[in-house]
Amino acid sequence: MTTTPSTESLRDKSGPIVKIVELRKSFGDLEVLKSVNLDVYPGQVVVILGRSGSGKSTMLRCINHLEKPSSGAVMVNGEVVGYRVKGEKLHELRPNEIARQRAATGMVFQSFNLFPHLTVLENLIEAPCRVLGRPPKQVREEAMKLLRSVGLAEKADFYPSTLSGGQQQRVAIARALVMKPSVMLFDEPTSALDPELVGEVLEVMKELARSGMTMIVVTHEIGFARGVADEVVFMSEGRVAEQGPPSQVIDNPQAEATKTFLRSLNERRDTPVQ
Repeated sequence: MTTTPSTESLRDKSGPIVKIVELRKSFGDLEVLKSVNLDVYPGQVVVILGRSGSGKSTMLRCINHLEKPSSGAVMVNGEVVGYRVKGEKLHELRPNEIARQRAATGMVFQSFNLFPHLTVLENLIEAPCRVLGRPPKQVREEAMKLLRSVGLAEKADFYPSTLSGGQQQRVAIARALVMKPSVMLFDEPTSALDPELVGEVLEVMKELARSGMTMIVVTHEIGFARGVADEVVFMSEGRVAEQGPPSQVIDNPQAEATKTFLRSLNERRDTPVQ
């Protein structure tokens, strides 16, 4: 049980597909998120930037309740994630109810997280059949269509260990999409890839954005943020330090923390390889 930020604000089901309200998260004495507020609207691509430890990945994990908020709340599709509102309190849902809600948010991690003992196709059909109880034949057809869309239909019967990192991440994206989520969450999806493999994953993400999928992307890929994002959020020390379109946050930042971060990225990019 936890105190709601505002019962009235959590009962407003119109507008954003994802609504983060006064979100705080602590690990022991360390406060990682400090009253974060964020609205994400249907079809938007929101890119989250920030230094390591700024709270961006923790915020992403709170959206699908992989991390439980210390206070505040997250709403997806008008529902408070992980809780039901009762009076002025939030009461935690049962695990099966949370799993149902979590299906609305597809998540792609930096480390792929594919099941090594299952083939590519089996990785895709496992959750829709087991968690959602959908017909295997229908799911298999949808999974193959998704594998074709990410250029990996010929790898359907291969095991993850035989694929490159870029191919594994494209499989992970297809696996998230087969659950038919309302929003896709990406947690630094290219950070574990060799530089020559980054482009193939970003291209799939760009195509997904062009299709109208709502996306929240934690990344350091400034080119992707500038070219694809509708909104860029810069986080610093657990707070939203700056927010706006790429032309503002990336090309004309106002917060000193944003300026310093972008300058460090440029310096790193310009440093010659030894």
